Amino acid sequence: MAILSSDAELTALLRRAKTIAVVGLSTNPGRDSHVVAGYLQRHGYTVIPVNPKISSVLGVRSYPDLESIGSAVDIVDVFRRPEFMADVVRSAISMHAGAVWMQFDTVNQSAADTAAAAELDVVVNHCIMVEHRRLLA
Repeated sequence: MAILSSDAELTALLRRAKTIAVVGLSTNPGRDSHVVAGYLQRHGYTVIPVNPKISSVLGVRSYPDLESIGSAVDIVDVFRRPEFMADVVRSAISMHAGAVWMQFDTVNQSAADTAAAAELDVVVNHCIMVEHRRLLA
């Protein structure tokens, strides 16, 4: 797959995705991860929280890591600092995720290249909520 950036590519990814794992999802309603995940839920996506420090958020069980999910994930949406991105990408590859979405300020270009080389779609430095709102809502 590839690093996606055109409106057509982003639209296609958002349309085909059904399940989105949100890595770093916070229980704090003021945090971007919480706002974005709530938006995605309201727009019909199945949101799977991934945060080892919480048991649930937004009415959904939280998993300590991607490997613990045990089911298919279309997009891994990441709210972690760039230095943690390589580990997230390795996990996304091992679980056969469809895509990795690196939110603003989370981009690690080496990790993005690794994900693309492993045939995952990759989105870097875009907010999934902003793009969904702009392209589909």
